[in-house]
Amino acid sequence: MAKVTVNESTCVGCGLCVSMCPDCFEMADGGVAKAKDSECTSCNPQDIAAQCPVDAISVEE
Repeated sequence: MAKVTVNESTCVGCGLCVSMCPDCFEMADGGVAKAKDSECTSCNPQDIAAQCPVDAISVEE
């Protein structure tokens, strides 16, 4: 299972990750994304991290 984190200081709040996997990501106060559950099983977090325009998502196996 992959551990997912979002660097909130890098995130620009585009919402792409939230739209791709709302089970794993949500928008936090301040308009940036955060990981709801650090171990997401309902999506492929590597695919989402690869599409993040500012590389704010980290995935550790």
